Amino acid sequence: MNSLIAFIVGLVFGLGLLLSGMANPDKVLNFLDLLGAWDPSLILVMVGAIAVSSGAFFWVKQRGRTLLDTPLHLPMKRELDRRLILGSIVFGMGWGLAGFCPGPALVALGMGEPKAWGFVAAMLAGMAWFERRGA
Repeated sequence: MNSLIAFIVGLVFGLGLLLSGMANPDKVLNFLDLLGAWDPSLILVMVGAIAVSSGAFFWVKQRGRTLLDTPLHLPMKRELDRRLILGSIVFGMGWGLAGFCPGPALVALGMGEPKAWGFVAAMLAGMAWFERRGA
């Protein structure tokens, strides 16, 4: 049952990324191009996502368990450290160069977007490198 729920949630998330334009690297790159052909429409997507997730996080934190009745595991660490800052920089550079972040890249890969293949390959290589070095 949990696998079915995870599939449905993933499908809804993927459809949301697709419908919002987040899986279109050109739209994302235009959003990030503040001094050129700036497209501010993704601000509405982000504001909507923050509103929905904030309400959901507030409710789940009060409840203390997930909807599938498993323990809630939220990060306890609050300070900024070197790894977080460097990871954020690398994430932002990848997003700005390719127009993808991990979720939308997987949706674009499923749509056959050629640019997504290189991004996903680099993402998997980076994840493997991270795991191998034991960080």
